[in-house]
Amino acid sequence: MAITPKKLLSKKPSPEAVNQSMMTLIKKVHGIIENPDIEKHRHSQDQVGALLGNSKELLYKSITIKDMEGEWICVNRAHMKKYVILYCHGGGYSTGSSLYARTLTTKLASSTSMDVLSFDYRLAPENPYPAAVEDAMKAWDYLMLLGYGARDVIVAGDSAGGNLALSLVLKLKQEDRLLPRGLVLMSPWTDLTSSGKSHGSRAEVDPVLDAEYLERMITNYAGEKELADPFISPLFGDFKGFPPVYIQVGDNEILLSDSVMLHKKLIQANVSAKIDIFKGMWHVFQMSPLKAAYDAMEKNAEFIFDICR
Repeated sequence: MAITPKKLLSKKPSPEAVNQSMMTLIKKVHGIIENPDIEKHRHSQDQVGALLGNSKELLYKSITIKDMEGEWICVNRAHMKKYVILYCHGGGYSTGSSLYARTLTTKLASSTSMDVLSFDYRLAPENPYPAAVEDAMKAWDYLMLLGYGARDVIVAGDSAGGNLALSLVLKLKQEDRLLPRGLVLMSPWTDLTSSGKSHGSRAEVDPVLDAEYLERMITNYAGEKELADPFISPLFGDFKGFPPVYIQVGDNEILLSDSVMLHKKLIQANVSAKIDIFKGMWHVFQMSPLKAAYDAMEKNAEFIFDICR
């Protein structure tokens, strides 16, 4: 029986096939960005941020916090300014910037209509731990000096930025200071000991991360320090008294366990915590110009609105 053109046109690829094609594309794009030369890697990321992270609907204002650069991302319309989002960018603690983070901060500002402060903490290997945590505290203190209360701030971050967001709140708790209203974490890197099962079970499907890359980032950031230190691997921290936490993670990433184990520990500590595992998605898929990314940002906004009532 002959196959007519109409029958050929009606045969659509399965969702699984479309997802596999997308992950193949993501792997290729990530391969172009990643570079053994760390300066070239950083430059490539900034180019992506400049290309995908700009919007005429948003305003960008550069600032300096003591000796640290940063920027405000604000919607270009009337909006409530009572609450603010402090954003910690990802990049394995060795790369990334406020410019690269625009692929996320612009979506976050748009979906919440809240001002977002992103900051350029010092990067490893030039500035290993605890430089990033010290700089996160600078950004926090800057918001306090502007007149925000701790409960007016939502701390958010992706990947290593999720690690930094958790480390910042653990540090605030250690110093017996008031904690933020909540945390939003996208694919957080919580365990530098790499103890999670997904490091093995997702190794073949993850289009973004692999063990070699993580090991390089760990060496850059932590060196010979104890990896189970809660300020290096927040998974091992004491979460008693933490504010509400919302976690998003893809089920095709090797850091899946980092999120699942964190959620379990938060619940055990009686913290209000929620996790969404996105089927077929990869590490920090929210960066991509996809419907799933915008849907995830809407979920972030719903969580933030809920805790800010």
